[in-house]
Amino acid sequence: MTFSLLARDEKTGALVAAAATGSLCVGGWVIRGALDAGLVASQGTAPSTLWRDAVLRLMGEGMSAAEAVTAITDADEGRDHRQLTALDTAGRAGAFTGASSVPIARHETAPGLVVAGNMLSDGPVLAAMRGAWSDGEGDPAERALAALAAADTAGGDARGLSSAALLVLHPSAPPLDLRVDLSDDPLTALSLLLKAARTSPYADWLTVVPVADDPSRAPSSAPS
Repeated sequence: MTFSLLARDEKTGALVAAAATGSLCVGGWVIRGALDAGLVASQGTAPSTLWRDAVLRLMGEGMSAAEAVTAITDADEGRDHRQLTALDTAGRAGAFTGASSVPIARHETAPGLVVAGNMLSDGPVLAAMRGAWSDGEGDPAERALAALAAADTAGGDARGLSSAALLVLHPSAPPLDLRVDLSDDPLTALSLLLKAARTSPYADWLTVVPVADDPSRAPSSAPS
């Protein structure tokens, strides 16, 4: 159904989440993040938005990603039909793939990175995603999009793709939260959306809205 990536960029400290699926609204269903907690991707045959929000809360209270994932999944009798990954602000990963997840379903972790998928084609989808992120060039958003593209090229979702999403969090920048909820080519649409977000006038406006490092930021003068 879905493949996703959660990562902490070593150079910038940005938290990055990206996902794509053969169903609708992957951004609304799967990925969430908070600067003071980390990142979560909740997916699967019957994905739990309750898991997603609870893991973020626990990480914000000081639990590691692995501890939070274990605490939430152990308490849910329906866990075998779900998949969950998390990355805390220190870059530590936690992951769970339920035994009844739609095959092919698995997850992989590395320092500052966790990737997962279910209903994958029979190919090296997760390895391709990991490699594209780790070896990629460009800023975190560009590397995440490249990772999604690599996963798709390696086989991706067995049904093809219908939606894709990207989330980038950094204390000195506004959140970049881009979603393509339904498209025949969601990865191309997401790339175009990123380009538009970095183009004037929208990009200019982003320089004056509040950010975590400057919560009082505003335009220096009122428009005439």
